[in-house]
Amino acid sequence: MSEAAVDSMLAALGEARAWPFEEARRLIKRIEKRKGGNETVLFETGYGPSGLPHIGTFGEVARTTMVRHAFEVLTGGKIKTRLLCFSDDMDGMRKIPENVPDRAALEPYMQMPLTSVPNPFGGNYKSFGDHNNAMLRRFLDTFGFDYEFASATDYYKSGRFDEVLLRAVERYDDIMAVMLPTLGAERQETYSPFLPISPTSGRVLYVPMKKVDAKAGTITFADEDGTDVTLPVTGGRVKLQWKPDFGMRWAALGVDFEMFGKDHQTNAPIYDKICEILGGVAPEHYVYELFLDENGEKISKSKGNGLTIDEWLTYASPESLALFMFQKPRAAKKLYFDVIPRAVDEYLQLLAAYPRQEGKVRLDNAVWHIHAGMPPVGEVPITFALLLNLVAASNAEDKSVLWGFIKRHIPNASPEAFPLLDQLAGYAVRYYADFIKTKKRHRAPDDVERAALEALSEALAKAPRGATAEELQTVLYDVGRTVPRYQDFAAKGATPERPGVSNAWFNSIYEILLGESKGPRFGSFIALYGIDETRALIAAALRGDLVAADPKAAAPQA
Repeated sequence: MSEAAVDSMLAALGEARAWPFEEARRLIKRIEKRKGGNETVLFETGYGPSGLPHIGTFGEVARTTMVRHAFEVLTGGKIKTRLLCFSDDMDGMRKIPENVPDRAALEPYMQMPLTSVPNPFGGNYKSFGDHNNAMLRRFLDTFGFDYEFASATDYYKSGRFDEVLLRAVERYDDIMAVMLPTLGAERQETYSPFLPISPTSGRVLYVPMKKVDAKAGTITFADEDGTDVTLPVTGGRVKLQWKPDFGMRWAALGVDFEMFGKDHQTNAPIYDKICEILGGVAPEHYVYELFLDENGEKISKSKGNGLTIDEWLTYASPESLALFMFQKPRAAKKLYFDVIPRAVDEYLQLLAAYPRQEGKVRLDNAVWHIHAGMPPVGEVPITFALLLNLVAASNAEDKSVLWGFIKRHIPNASPEAFPLLDQLAGYAVRYYADFIKTKKRHRAPDDVERAALEALSEALAKAPRGATAEELQTVLYDVGRTVPRYQDFAAKGATPERPGVSNAWFNSIYEILLGESKGPRFGSFIALYGIDETRALIAAALRGDLVAADPKAAAPQA
């Protein structure tokens, strides 16, 4: 890279305002203040394996990776970084997830560490926690994340936390002084930051401490049978309550950056104070809004009410999912199947725009962050929404049917020449079959709509065979503006002699011909599907064939 190019890049970096850059700059200020500022910077994400990993779990890793990359670029790669994905798999199983097979078989294992609960899914995993950890790692590996996986069970049992746990015994009173004011009067009487693992039942016990011996590094408590038991806090015999555990982990590992959901926001000062009591420096935080299901309820691993990672990848690319994570992380967003088509097309639009952009605009483009500064080259000439309409019109059950239309529309097109388009065609067939086909509701046209569609068919018959999408869109407008119902005199540029065309015209086309309320520009659909095929579709609608094929179709509008 030339000196001028380097200078231009540096100037652009100074102006970039995408949120990963903003977070990276805050982290740089932190590093500049500490002694040994050039030592490794540790990014961490947390995972609670009480249920199968959901997309929110992936989102933490994806977003943290974006901040990590922005940090590395801003610091010129001079400071080493690590990303640790930490699983709280030593937590007791407080409730049985709704989405596991044979829930009754897990009932005897309530309150046992998740890595001591049998795996209900089968396979070679030793425990429920191990299975869910593997499910997370499988996807992170598939996506190509650069990370290290850590298990709370391994860290506690191997002694990685022993030094800080002994410090927690020594500073027990300081920790309690932070925790007790956050609890109700009744809970204060029994609370302890230490959760012993019962040596008889193996359960995680929520019991008060009878003695905390700082010199010996032990705690004494009543076991489930009432017997007083003394255990060392080291070697995995004891774990910490989740709030102190957060701060302990930060202190023990030297975490510099961690993001978490809004449900943790009020507890963040507690985590920070515990970390500082135990000799650490609290990391930089980034709080993101929670994902909601289609009913507006928080997505939960144990409920299984959100999209799984595998479900998204059945219908769309990992890059589209990463875009969804990049966009407005501090705004609550519904995460369900209906968001997928839009995410796919927005990703394609940003990818297509990237080569034409420069400087700051490039650095603020989501695809720069999704692809770690190296977005792939390639433009997809057909949108995902248009492919879905093509599936609807052609009743395709295999992407090879779509390729018949694509090859006619794009000279020399093939799956080999357009691999991304081929991938999208497969996604479109699956998405349509599972989510659109069952909801599709054709309706019969009323008299005005019938006359308008007949006029549209006649106009298309006169259109040249090689008409472009724009030319066909013009035909649609010209037909629509002759129908009083669809005339819009308030539209920009409208005149009494040449009125605009309301969306009602296009909505009626989609409802009658495709059984949907809206879609992409219909001129583009005609160009892809074909003029003759579109006229045949209109004829089928006017005969009532489309309504007949849909037993739940609506009656004509009055």
